Formats: sequence, structure tokens, C-alpha cells
Amino acid sequence: MKLDGNEKESSIIESSALGDERGYLTVIEGQNTVPFDIKRVFYIYGTLPDIRRGFHAHYKTRQALISVSGNCKVYLDNTKRKMDVLLDSPTKMLILEPNDWHEMYDFSPDCVLLVLASHLYDSEDYIRDYDKFIKVYSQR
Repeated sequence: MKLDGNEKESSIIESSALGDERGYLTVIEGQNTVPFDIKRVFYIYGTLPDIRRGFHAHYKTRQALISVSGNCKVYLDNTKRKMDVLLDSPTKMLILEPNDWHEMYDFSPDCVLLVLASHLYDSEDYIRDYDKFIKVYSQR
């Protein structure tokens, strides 16, 4: 599969929380709050604190990760920088670009990690071998 040419950096976006004594509401809209059309939605929950998930990058899929409950960390590696991001608020959104190898870990017991994706699931879009990821993305 070919790379989509996306050379953007993964980034954090803070959303607004609207609310009063009745509670809060945060709005997420494709091509507005999220910088892509949303084609797939899934969520991860019930993950034990010592379990890591992910271990892949993509050729084309962009994602928005939001911990709507609890918290977790996301390790990012785009071959030029490595960093950890704490997702600890339902108003904090990680825009995850395809060129970031990512691993989610340190899930709190109440963590629900919502993921919004720019593409439908396609097993050919996944780079699951770290050495292959390095070869693909270090040459750009």
C-alpha cells in the first residue's frame, strides 16, 4: 500500500466543555473539531493497567483518540521523535497521524478510550512490524 503523502505531526486539540449544574457536553464534528471526515468509531475499555495495546502505524488512516472516562498514556514514535501523551480529560483529543507508531498503556480501571478514524478498517493499511515501519517512514 502506498503512503498518503501526509507529513503532518500528531497533535493535541482541546475541545470546549459546555455545561452547568446539570452536567457537561463536548461536541465533536468531522472536518470541524476533528480535521477529517469520520468513517469509523470504536472504543477500548476494560484494559488492565499492565497491558499495552496498539503496536502499529498506518499508511493512510488518521485517528482522534479521546479518553472519555479515566485516563491512559499513548507512546508515539514517528522515527524523528518519541514521546508519551497523557489522555486524562474528555476535552483532550490526540490527533494521531498515520506516520506515528503508537502504543496505548497505563489504562486506569475506568478508562474508556474513544477512537474516531478517517477510514474504514482495512488490514492492508496497518504496519504491524516495527522494522517495516522504520523502513517505510525513515525514508521520507
